[in-house]
Amino acid sequence: MAKKSSPNLLLPVFASLIRFRPFAALSVCVPRRRPYRSSLRMDRDFALGRSTLVAKLRSVRWIALLLGLSNLSVILLGVFLLIYLLRNCSGDEKLPFAASILSASIRVLAMVGAGKAQHETAEIIVSFPIESAAADAAVRHERRLRYKKWLWWTRFGIAVTVLQSIGAAYLTFIALTDLSHGGSCLLGQHTVNQTWKKILVVSFLLLAWLVVIIQLFMGADILRWRSFYSTHDTAWKAHYSEVFDHGIREALCCLGRAKYLSVLEEDEIYSVARLLGDLVAYRASGTGHLELLAGLALLQSQKQVQNLHNKLMDVPDQLIEDAAFFHQFAEAAYTGPLLDFGRNPILFPCAWLYRQGIVTPWARNRRPSLEGDNWWRGHAAAFLKFVNLPPEALCMGRVSQTKREAAYFVVVLHDKRTIVVAVRGTETPEDLITDGLCRECDLTMEDLDGLINSEHLPSDVRQKVLSSFPHYGHAGIIESARELFIQLDGQSEVKDSLPSKKTGFLSSLLAPGSECQGYQICVVGHSLGGAIATFLGLRLYGRHPKVHVYAYGGLPCLDFVTAEACSKFVTTFQLIQYLGFVHLQLVLYQMILWLNPP
Repeated sequence: MAKKSSPNLLLPVFASLIRFRPFAALSVCVPRRRPYRSSLRMDRDFALGRSTLVAKLRSVRWIALLLGLSNLSVILLGVFLLIYLLRNCSGDEKLPFAASILSASIRVLAMVGAGKAQHETAEIIVSFPIESAAADAAVRHERRLRYKKWLWWTRFGIAVTVLQSIGAAYLTFIALTDLSHGGSCLLGQHTVNQTWKKILVVSFLLLAWLVVIIQLFMGADILRWRSFYSTHDTAWKAHYSEVFDHGIREALCCLGRAKYLSVLEEDEIYSVARLLGDLVAYRASGTGHLELLAGLALLQSQKQVQNLHNKLMDVPDQLIEDAAFFHQFAEAAYTGPLLDFGRNPILFPCAWLYRQGIVTPWARNRRPSLEGDNWWRGHAAAFLKFVNLPPEALCMGRVSQTKREAAYFVVVLHDKRTIVVAVRGTETPEDLITDGLCRECDLTMEDLDGLINSEHLPSDVRQKVLSSFPHYGHAGIIESARELFIQLDGQSEVKDSLPSKKTGFLSSLLAPGSECQGYQICVVGHSLGGAIATFLGLRLYGRHPKVHVYAYGGLPCLDFVTAEACSKFVTTFQLIQYLGFVHLQLVLYQMILWLNPP
């Protein structure tokens, strides 16, 4: 809870002193009373301005005030030393003192600028805590500009802090050098006021280091956000959504995705930032970050994990053997450096380039061409090398990604009469954004067509799915799986063709008379890929009943009723090293549903 501000008992005394004027009696003899009213109005304005000043001072963090006073002390003491005590020293000995004074002055100006920018940022948040549809673009543009200004002032202050650290270290070096040479100038052995000079020089050195230490523990904020937002959860959500939005965009820019910095409209990054802003709404009640982590630790207690294990059912041996065989395809989908980094932490660049076939460019034409692959078709080479298959086995795939597009590989195994669809898990920044889009998403009748209209499922399962509408899922995973389903088995919009005509890639492979007629479809994936594979298998089950999904360490992506209905053709394996991470994501997903009920 926010701390209630105590009333200032001195304000009435100050107001009474303001009203007392030696010439107030002269106003009685004046018949017109307008000046008297004007004076009262001036008194009220002055008192209001004074109370506003007190409120502004209360909004400043006490450690920021301490830092400002310390920098002012460095400036005053340094100027005194340069003018009176160090005037006979050489320029090399005066230089660190002048640099310390200059950096302290710049730091004070940076604090003033950062405080003003922070105040303007908080004002626009308080004025527009919830964006309306009409003013969404204008408010968002203005808010982003204010936050950019505040962030630049903050980073400028960090740069000044680094300079002050270097200056304090150099000043210490100069003082120790002077001490080793007998203290000729700085420590003043040949002057009358050598004792005071030593005390002042040492005090200045300690103040320079004190300023650096305070800045290291202070952080970036000059004002207290709670003095503006109080306990309004909408303001905290809007504030943290902008903080996360800027942080994610700049992190993506450092990873080579500079295009996200110039986006002002609502995109997938803004959706992730708003979701994270909703998660930190506990700040409105005064709850700290450590208290939230303690609550999450209680939710992840060992007792709950044991209960989760008790609900798992035994799996047939044949199913486990098949899952062990198809696991290599889920691993091979990681054609970037992530898989090689786990196996070769030191020489992973060499291992990755070798697996991509960089040393055999003459074999480029024999490798299949994938969407988004490099010139030498290295991702196709890496996938085939890991699973030890010939190039003709890989018939389709995609490596490049934009918004919520999953990387995948389609392999035909004639000896097992199986078509394998391997979906890659989290490897790129785009995959992380898809993971972060964990807001609930409505499942349509078309999404659940494989469960509702399938003749291979018991009638009670179908009835349970129908009677428990609406159903929800992970928004990022559902949208990625929908796009992947259209990519693999979507219908082409051809004139004079029936809407139910199957013209997708998988349907053409399994069509009567084709070489893959009667083959089964196996969809595999790890982590994010396992979750996308689960929903993709749900979509494919309506058209191809001979489909099975093997998800290894998959993310929670469906509600309980839908997930239970898919148990006939979906087998999930929660790997031990990923169990805690997946359970944490499940807890966060439940928190999101609790904060934003459907």
